[in-house]
Amino acid sequence: MSLIALKDLSLTRTATLFAGLDLNIAKGDRLGLVAANGRGKSSLLRILAGQEEPTTGSLIRARGLVAAFAPQDPPAHLLPMTLHEAVRDALDAETAEAEGWRVDILLDDLAVDEALRHRAVRDLSGGWQRSMLLARAAVVEPDLLLLDEPTNHLDIARIGVLQRFLAALPRDCAVVAASHDRAFLDDTSTRTLFLRPAESADFALPYTAALQALDQRDAARDRQFENDMRKVRALRQQAAKLKNIGINSGSDLLVVKTRQLSDRADRLEEQARPAHHEASAGAIRLANSGSHAKALVSFADTAIGTPDGRTLFRTGKLWIEAGDRVALLGPNGAGKTRLVERLRAALAGADPEIRGAASLRLGHSDQALSQLDGFPTPWEAVKRSASLPDQQARSLLAGAGIGIDAQIAPLARLSGGQRARLAMLLLRLVRPNFYLLDEPTNHLDIEGQDMLETELVEQGAACLLVSHDRAFVRAVATRIWVIEGRRLVEVEDPDPVFDRLMRG
Repeated sequence: MSLIALKDLSLTRTATLFAGLDLNIAKGDRLGLVAANGRGKSSLLRILAGQEEPTTGSLIRARGLVAAFAPQDPPAHLLPMTLHEAVRDALDAETAEAEGWRVDILLDDLAVDEALRHRAVRDLSGGWQRSMLLARAAVVEPDLLLLDEPTNHLDIARIGVLQRFLAALPRDCAVVAASHDRAFLDDTSTRTLFLRPAESADFALPYTAALQALDQRDAARDRQFENDMRKVRALRQQAAKLKNIGINSGSDLLVVKTRQLSDRADRLEEQARPAHHEASAGAIRLANSGSHAKALVSFADTAIGTPDGRTLFRTGKLWIEAGDRVALLGPNGAGKTRLVERLRAALAGADPEIRGAASLRLGHSDQALSQLDGFPTPWEAVKRSASLPDQQARSLLAGAGIGIDAQIAPLARLSGGQRARLAMLLLRLVRPNFYLLDEPTNHLDIEGQDMLETELVEQGAACLLVSHDRAFVRAVATRIWVIEGRRLVEVEDPDPVFDRLMRG
């Protein structure tokens, strides 16, 4: 049974985000929604939730449909509330009074610590705010659950909790999730909608299989377009020859035949459509200045601890060589960020237990993109990071998806995707030979993730990265370090580690 049906739906802002969208969502559907940053995913979710109106088209909801939307960020009115109060706030007063216990059951299902339930939403991490927003949506027991980037800010263990929660939903509950997390989409979706300005593509397949089907369809569409355009050129060449013959011979029949051929060429050209090729949200390019040193970074048996001196784990004797791409995995709180901070400090000064080669040049990016904080505008960020002519600076920013107007606007006005691309641009300008990356795919769309993966692999630069993005780790890492039992150990295959982490 259809819960919601879209017919010829379109949405236009400064440009058309999508048009001609036909979509039916049935009970029990698990639909992954995929598009580049800023291409209408969040807007479509709000339209499905009844919070926004399309530009044109129709939307028919099943009678009595309950749709619940979990956005990316908490609304301002929830920030002073405790987590528990914010979830209870989603219920109407009568239900909250009679069935307030539903909140506690739901927070138990989402493995929310008791202490966190009484903290103000504004004081929670981005991951716990995500869990609160999911709980707010789920507590109303919806027929249709709408999720906007639900894995952002979640570590692997919390992604495991999320996936188990979604799997345990009532069979009739439909879920639509907009996400750039490819592994999450593969694990949770049975359908994939690629949202496009025209001819959006819906496949009854999870993400990776759907992407392959989309690529095959687009390739076939391009071949058909090329064949059609060859026919158009041939018809027009034939029409031109007949026209000359007809003029010279005075034959009315040839004039009519010429017009018929020209009309056929016009109709065929009008009907011919190439495959859609998504305009890039901005390129990601990295650099590698190279190094003759074999070991760029070496660790003695180093103790990694908390600020108050408590040891979390020891590294053993380890090193990172030129070309190594090391992924650091471990449960939340195990000390991944503490290792990154210790390494960064060691490379900036003296540390008897962690040494960097004399030729090492560091490029660092953290989860919060704090390297951008000292710059008022993107223009200032680039100009102060490298001595570049004005035109080259503008060209680099435009290539990273930051238009002329945005280049001199406050950094706060950039989208998350633009900030991430700007951060990668600044890294490139430093020309590092060793990258220290903490959750580098946060805020990047799938196109951006693919670009970053390609650059890291093709540039051959060494890196140490922390990431909850399983697809990214699988694609990039040549070595896997895992924090286990207060030791740092190296393993061959990340998948058993992912499985353990997701089971919590």
